[in-house]
Amino acid sequence: MKKLILNFKSKETKKIKNPKNFLGGKGANLSEMGKMGLPVPPGFTISTEVCKLFYKEKKRLGKKIIEQIKKELKVVEKDVSKKFGDNKNPLLLSVRSGARVSMPGMMDTILNLGLNDKTVEALSKKTSNGRFAKDSYRRFIQMYGNVVMGVESYHFEELIENYKLTKGVLLDTDLDENDWDGLIDDFKKTVKEKSGKDFPQDVFDQLLGAVSAVFLSWESNRAKVYRKLNQIPSEWGTAVNVQSMVFGNMGNDCATGVVFTRNPSDGSNDIYGEYLINAQGEDVVAGTRTPQYITKKARKSAGVDALSMEESMPKVYKELDKILTKLEKHYKDMQDVEFTVENQKLWMLQTRSGKRTSKSAVKIAVDMVKEKLISKKEAVLRIDPNSLDTLLHPTLDEKTKINVIANGLPASPGASSGKVVFDSDEAERLNDMMQDTILVRVETSPEDIHGMHAAKGILTARGGMTSHAAVVARGMGRPCVSGSSEIEINYDEKIFKTADQTVKEGDVITIDGSTGRVILGNVPTVQPEISGDFSKLMSWADSFRKLKVRTNSETPLDTKTAREFGAEGIGLCRTEHMFFDEERILSVREMILSKTKEDRAKALDKLLPHQKKDFMEIFKIMSGLPVTVRLLDPPLHEFLPRTEKEIGEVASVVNLPAKEIENRINELHEQNPMLGHRGCRLGISFPEIYEMQCRAIFEALCELKKNKIKSAFPEIMIPLVSTEMEIRLMKELVINTAKNVQNENKVKIDFLVGTMIELPRAAIKARDIAKHAEFFSFGTNDLTQTTFGISRDDSGKFLNDYIENKIFSIDPFVSIDDGVGDLVKIAVEQGKKENKTIKLGICGEHGGDPKSIEFCSKAGLNYVSCSPYRVPVARLAAAQSEIQKKN
Repeated sequence: MKKLILNFKSKETKKIKNPKNFLGGKGANLSEMGKMGLPVPPGFTISTEVCKLFYKEKKRLGKKIIEQIKKELKVVEKDVSKKFGDNKNPLLLSVRSGARVSMPGMMDTILNLGLNDKTVEALSKKTSNGRFAKDSYRRFIQMYGNVVMGVESYHFEELIENYKLTKGVLLDTDLDENDWDGLIDDFKKTVKEKSGKDFPQDVFDQLLGAVSAVFLSWESNRAKVYRKLNQIPSEWGTAVNVQSMVFGNMGNDCATGVVFTRNPSDGSNDIYGEYLINAQGEDVVAGTRTPQYITKKARKSAGVDALSMEESMPKVYKELDKILTKLEKHYKDMQDVEFTVENQKLWMLQTRSGKRTSKSAVKIAVDMVKEKLISKKEAVLRIDPNSLDTLLHPTLDEKTKINVIANGLPASPGASSGKVVFDSDEAERLNDMMQDTILVRVETSPEDIHGMHAAKGILTARGGMTSHAAVVARGMGRPCVSGSSEIEINYDEKIFKTADQTVKEGDVITIDGSTGRVILGNVPTVQPEISGDFSKLMSWADSFRKLKVRTNSETPLDTKTAREFGAEGIGLCRTEHMFFDEERILSVREMILSKTKEDRAKALDKLLPHQKKDFMEIFKIMSGLPVTVRLLDPPLHEFLPRTEKEIGEVASVVNLPAKEIENRINELHEQNPMLGHRGCRLGISFPEIYEMQCRAIFEALCELKKNKIKSAFPEIMIPLVSTEMEIRLMKELVINTAKNVQNENKVKIDFLVGTMIELPRAAIKARDIAKHAEFFSFGTNDLTQTTFGISRDDSGKFLNDYIENKIFSIDPFVSIDDGVGDLVKIAVEQGKKENKTIKLGICGEHGGDPKSIEFCSKAGLNYVSCSPYRVPVARLAAAQSEIQKKN
């Protein structure tokens, strides 16, 4: 059998191509620290391959694995001159998880393993420290009882608190050996009572139980949620590290601590961490005692009296300081280090690249280039593109105490507070009165656009990460929590309910679009500081990338924002979004409900000046850059009136009875409007609609040119094309309208005509379509919907089940699925065969997703387009993709 368990000192680790994949991050780093000559307690790693076997073999450890564990245990016994389970000189072990990437607090750890009623006495005699031995045993029963035997921790904590009250002491360290003896008996009774089993006395059974528990914790709910949020594949599994114990709780010359080589909050080059004298690792994390600072400088800065480690253990501190410098130089990144001091001897228990805020990540990367630790390329690769979102949006002040009442999907980053409103008109009304609101809807529709714009944030009960609410909110830079199935909305009563809270209209809530939290009350936010370091890093990214980055935008404000974030054009200007303000929607409805071409023309004449004005503003801002304008795309039902009041308004404008308007609405009703009368199908049925839009575009361009104002380069996009004849007919319409406008104005305008590839047939027949299209823009939102036959607005109800059952590794509306990717590749290849100069881009929400951007780069696209606030994310992801292609 292939060796699946390796000692930290094993020479075989050098032969492993990707040590972190096989040994996990912790195991790989422990082995590496040993090779560097650092003091690492001996031990071995049970590889991630064993985790896969464990689940394959119905959550059991096979005989051959158990044999390998026994064999490696003997090596550790020899290294430390102790024996596992010995009644004179017992070896104690720590059993800890170690996934490929750090998942802090998500999986289980067990310390002091190997103690039982006999070995605890042996440890007491060997160390001449009965209190320490009994303290270690009670800790082991508590941890093992909780992690392996499923006894809730609070049962043990209550017993300790009662003992302290009886004795009149405050700290665990104030309890003596006799107290721990009493608690050990009580702990064992609690384990028997709550689990129905005796606490195991066989030390090897303890070890197998602990290893199995760590593997089982890979599939715990918290680990699953963490993996989902951080897109960590479930098939990776975790390794388990079995290591000889060193003790920070033997007395006042012992300690344990966690330290970062730099400050993870602000990125400053200062040692940052905490330690506790006479303690074990979980004491620092659990907060049962207040830890002390590592450095004198940090202690003084905090204004506290308790001595820092630098002052109380100066020799050990100096050694630690040297090791921290050595580790950072070796790994060329900020390290998060765990250590223990046993009788004034320093032991290194773990090192890993430290978690940090986005702001500090950028600062550290830029500083390390200045320090010549890393290159500019490495600095660009070092930053997670998605983390830039938090630099561009306000975030919650985490120092504030909060009351989370529900959770949803983190659909659009940032945080905001405001009064709850349930309809868009109310959001707009309160906005006019300078009042902040959070718009709460079951789901939003295009008619809510004004309310979404007026509100400070959006919360929906339904819809996924690419639902209407999510897409529009990201485009506007509004925080959004979507698909919060924990809330039940009642529009009539103007309330929403959670499991234990009723929130009325006018009550204040806060939403955190970066985490999906819904919080009762007002929570202060922290405004982002886009520093010089951020600009420097982005300029380095731009020097490496080849893929252009455009934005999806149809308002002057969004266009300006996108330019400031570095957008190189507009890849999608959704003209229908220009129709939804109060003045225009009536004209749109008049146009749709008109039965004759003449009536429709009257309504279109009212809309033309509005569209022209919008285009002029956008073309001015995008001076000299390309702007892709998509002609009307959505199904007509999205524009139709719904309420009696709205029907009445339209009836008075078109001078028809309300009943007739209702009949016309019923005539236009479609069973499946997303697959119905929309896109270029509208242009073919009602060519005057597309003519009006083209006229608005070309008249705006002519006017700007006459006034000697530099404008954008227009690219006219025909949506939902699936056949060659559709694009041919629509292209003729665009060209003819352009000729007429140019002749009327005696102005020459250059432009392109292309299409959105969003249907499987269009991708497969791309060569035919490319005969008439000068560009393809992949609308991967709809291409995903039509490839899978899944509605992105409704799929939130079952996509979790698909991810849970490993049918999907990730929501296909978040990252491009490989099947959809194959269709894109076919279209790229076929399009280029027909037209070597065809321009290729993507304008679906995937355009702002780093994994999808990597795919676009490899597929040979010229640009990606995304919402304004995702532009820096896309710039960085495009640079990383280019660098990795060459490596």
